[in-house]
Amino acid sequence: MAQASIGIIGGSGLYKMDALKDVEEVRVETPFGSPSDALILGTLDSTRVAFLARHGRNHTLLPSELPFRANIYGMKQLGVKYLISASAVGSLKEEAKPLDMVVPDQFIDRTKNRISTFFGEGIVAHIAFGNPICKNLAIVLADAIASLNLPEVTLHCGGTYVCMEGPAFSTKAESNLYRSWGATIIGMTNLPEAKLAREAEIAYATLALVTDYDCWHPDHDSVTVELVIGNLLRNAANAQKVIQETVRRLSENPPPSEAHSALQYAILTQLDKVPTATKEKLGLLLQKYL
Repeated sequence: MAQASIGIIGGSGLYKMDALKDVEEVRVETPFGSPSDALILGTLDSTRVAFLARHGRNHTLLPSELPFRANIYGMKQLGVKYLISASAVGSLKEEAKPLDMVVPDQFIDRTKNRISTFFGEGIVAHIAFGNPICKNLAIVLADAIASLNLPEVTLHCGGTYVCMEGPAFSTKAESNLYRSWGATIIGMTNLPEAKLAREAEIAYATLALVTDYDCWHPDHDSVTVELVIGNLLRNAANAQKVIQETVRRLSENPPPSEAHSALQYAILTQLDKVPTATKEKLGLLLQKYL
């Protein structure tokens, strides 16, 4: 199977990467079913990357319907070591304006119906997750954004992403609660990805693209669907430039990541006691520890 060490997950508005050359669609099957769509392998400035449209290229999957485990396992099957997740988000702070970019360093989990682990069925693992984003990958991503001097974009390094269940947006009471917690942005998808990427020993960072203010904002009622879609499209164009520059920097100088050995001390079950079927199912994750 073709390989790529850098993966990109595109969120709302970013369903394809126009700059990809030598494109090849790869349909992978995982022990957790099929990913959201075909994985697109292509070349960005001489570097092979794997791209996945998170909600499907026609945006047909709700956040709660996303096959998170298949998406991350599929990236692992292609050899991905660094994963950049581009996501549309609402802002919980006045200073994080529509069209701004946030590279968060923390998450709060408000999901209810997501499976966010590969483990179980006879094997127990508890990953360290105090710092859920790979710091070194986030630095490369933030440096790439800063270097581009995008005229309508302000970069916010750090911040907390509230991951809510959806698909409905927050109530005003919830939005104000998250603001009281000091959170910066809100979205519906990135925390399960981050947990699973850590279990898969893939370095993970979020490129959060602000489309609008969440409903706490007094001017939120003046936000129209047309405005949000317009921001999605402008965000997607900016995100493609950022991703291309990040890939260039990663290919020249791939940073070390604690994520790459995340399972070393995380597995509590003696591997010779794990059921054979489970060992086979998770073989890709366990192979270096067997």
